[in-house]
This record gives sequence, structure tokens and C-alpha cells, in this order.
Amino acid sequence: MPKLDAFDLAILSNLQENGRAANVDIAEAVHLSPSPCLRRIRNLEEQGVIRGYRADIDRTKVGLGLTVFVEMKVGGHNKESANRFQEVLAEVPEVISCFMISGSADFLAEVVVEDLPAYERVLTDKLLTLPFVVDIRSNFAIRTVKTAGPLKLPGTGESVRKSSGDPFDELFKK
Repeated sequence: MPKLDAFDLAILSNLQENGRAANVDIAEAVHLSPSPCLRRIRNLEEQGVIRGYRADIDRTKVGLGLTVFVEMKVGGHNKESANRFQEVLAEVPEVISCFMISGSADFLAEVVVEDLPAYERVLTDKLLTLPFVVDIRSNFAIRTVKTAGPLKLPGTGESVRKSSGDPFDELFKK
């Protein structure tokens, strides 16, 4: 694991807030000159701490109105079957995230599609054909409360998105 100092964490916090920020603006925000700031950013990219940059797209505005959390149980528990399952699942474009979990299922996948018929096609044509799958349970999202947000980085004491106060403080005042 890379050793990150306060400057690295501040840079990461700023990039989480605005991945398109100019190096000069980030450098100013973290109190570095632009050259060392850029070197640090490049180093964070090379170490794999920064995996990439992408736009945060509103799913519904591009016609992807259904999110399904799919629990999958696999048979033949061994390293080879788990690796093969993961390789094949990673190739399904509708699966935008997937986790190996503990509990009644082995994997939890987040699937994003246009609508129920589109999910039915993904389920029957792709998920049910995955190697070693013995059970699938689908949980449909009714409303999105929060999608992937900025990480609360260790040692920073706060997440990137600053608010006028802690919402939990407001809840407990009542």
C-alpha cells in the first residue's frame, strides 16, 4: 500500500471534488507549487491510487432507469471456479460493480439497464449462463438515495463534500 502524506490526501480530496480541476488550482488549494503538485498527481496515477477519471452521469437522463442488485451463489467453491466466474462476470457491460461477499450469497453485482425487459435479457442471456451459478436473487432499487460519492479519506477528518454542518447533528437535535 502506498504511503500517502497530507499533501497526497489533500490532492486526492480535491480531485474527488473536481476531477477536471487544473493543476494550478489544485496546487493552490493544497499549498504546493504547480510542479511538485503535478509530480505527486503523476506518482499517484503510477501507483494506481488514482485509477482514472470519468464523468458522473445521471443514469435516468441517458435512459438507464433500472438498477438491480443481484445476489449470486456459485457452486464448486474453489479458487479456480471463483476466478473463472469473476473473469466472465467482468465482461458483462451492464454489471457496473461487483463484490465478493459473505453471507447467503457469494457475489453481489450492481446491474444498470433501461427497464425490466432489458434486465430480463441480461438475466437470461448472461447471468444465468455464467459458469458455476447455482442461485440468483434480484433486488430492484426503488429510489436512488446516494450513488458512489467521494471517499472519506483516512486522516483527513472529513469527506470532500463539505456541508453547512453534519446532517447527523441535525437529526439528533430533535
